[in-house]
Amino acid sequence: MKTFADYGIHLGSKYGKEVYTTCPQCSPHRRKSKVPCMSVNTEKEVWICHHCDWRGSLKSGVEGASDPFKWKPKTWRKPEYNPTGLPEKVVAWFAARGITEPVLVRNKIGYGEVYMPQVEETVNAIQFPFYRGNEVVNIKYRDGAKNFRMVSGAERVLYGLNDIQETTVIVEGEMDKLALEMAGFTNVVSVPDGAPAVTTKDYSNKFEYLENCQSQLEAVKQFILAVDSDEPGQKLEEELARRLGRDKCHRVQWVDGCKDANEVLVTHGAQALAECIQNAKPYPVKGVFEVLDLSDRVDNLYDFGLKPGDPTGWKSLDGLYRVRPGEWTLVTGIPGHGKSEFIDALTVNLALNHGWTFGVFSPENQPLERHIAKLIEKYVGKPFERAIYGHMDASEMLQAKLWTNNHYSFILPDEDNLKLENVLELAKVLVYRKGIRGLILDPWNEIDHARPNNLTETEYISQALTKIRQFARQHGVHVWLVAHPTKLAKNKDGDYPIPTPYDVSGSAHWRNKADNCLSVWRHMSEEKRGLVDIYIQKIRFKENGKLGQTELLYDFRTGRYADRMTI
Repeated sequence: MKTFADYGIHLGSKYGKEVYTTCPQCSPHRRKSKVPCMSVNTEKEVWICHHCDWRGSLKSGVEGASDPFKWKPKTWRKPEYNPTGLPEKVVAWFAARGITEPVLVRNKIGYGEVYMPQVEETVNAIQFPFYRGNEVVNIKYRDGAKNFRMVSGAERVLYGLNDIQETTVIVEGEMDKLALEMAGFTNVVSVPDGAPAVTTKDYSNKFEYLENCQSQLEAVKQFILAVDSDEPGQKLEEELARRLGRDKCHRVQWVDGCKDANEVLVTHGAQALAECIQNAKPYPVKGVFEVLDLSDRVDNLYDFGLKPGDPTGWKSLDGLYRVRPGEWTLVTGIPGHGKSEFIDALTVNLALNHGWTFGVFSPENQPLERHIAKLIEKYVGKPFERAIYGHMDASEMLQAKLWTNNHYSFILPDEDNLKLENVLELAKVLVYRKGIRGLILDPWNEIDHARPNNLTETEYISQALTKIRQFARQHGVHVWLVAHPTKLAKNKDGDYPIPTPYDVSGSAHWRNKADNCLSVWRHMSEEKRGLVDIYIQKIRFKENGKLGQTELLYDFRTGRYADRMTI
């Protein structure tokens, strides 16, 4: 068996069960190169760097060195936690924030030394243990300079997981949970990593704790969202409501001048904090609202204007069409004119530029590995196949495969479960687990549209499109629905006419119920080969665009589109 020295890990004269040393991967490149940032467990023969997360074992080698796509059971590092009595200065620090010693004892708060990557030193820090049952699955450390870290490789769960009840309050930080306990609420959990930064685009791993706590959260009948009132907190609130279900959520309004639970406790006392929770209002989903219920949102529109959707990645199209969660777009066009290729390219742009993630129901794009290869091709910008000149190399393909895995999930029910309701139910799971912002239904005719005998096709389409619209708005997801037009006759030049929503079989509901309508039309003549027209035939909200047409240039080698001109 190999030794630690074989991996460049040198213990020197240090001995014991848990030894701290420098990391051969990152220490030589850091300013404080001699600070011991790696812990080595000599009994279990494993190591982990708390700065760069390099880890492994003498038995199996460096973790992650094998194929990252090879299935292996998920394992978590189990931290050791042996808290001792808190020093008086720490108890006094909590007391100054309105939190008494009995609350600290119930929550088993600890204190001790830990390596803090931000300062590249070992410092004293408060320890917040994350329990699952009787087992500590993670620990969060907070030092005097308000630096935070959690145990590398340990499971991310909600802080206070054991305190979940049928009605559960969700806060943004451990101090807020302790503050609410001072106000009489123990049914409180905190997200482990706080709110995402306002500029955060990629949420692919930020809400992993929801999936890790799914079985406990499924038993909750009502969530009270009591996060910070600042912009990151509001972003967190919206994402939690979207994933957990707005119909199950209430929201808290803090006392004026306070942004979180602990600040209310310190400034106004436990009774005022309790009243904030007791006065939580249902998250606006449906029903009747007075103007004052939406006063803050009206003020926001007045102050900052109507917020358009995200740009598409093509300047010539952005002035005509932008993509906003909560809406749905009908995409039609002659078969073979590139509707699916265009949507794939659009979603790659949204993922690259704005961090979007997607659920894809596209039975026509099978086998799935071929569809994935097309997405990879658009991401890299080089041909996928090795037989084609200028193809991507193996490292580019691997990196693109990892990126695609983070941004796309595929929905493919059994053939006897292809009803729209089943597809949307699976998409709802992806909202919770992956936080998808976009859903592709491509095409409409691959969904099972069996209907009761007493329901006409027009009535069925109306009801189905209403379900899609409700799904989009309730979960904050943009839905692209691809629907082929009825058979169209060629004109005298041998070209097909530009399809419109009214050409889709069924009824005028296609245009009436859609928020946006696009038609993809490709030039078939040799002299215009590669030119694709995008016709914007409906935009419900003016801040998202206007009617018009743009011409994009399609690259057959890479599947990418580029701007050409706007008409």
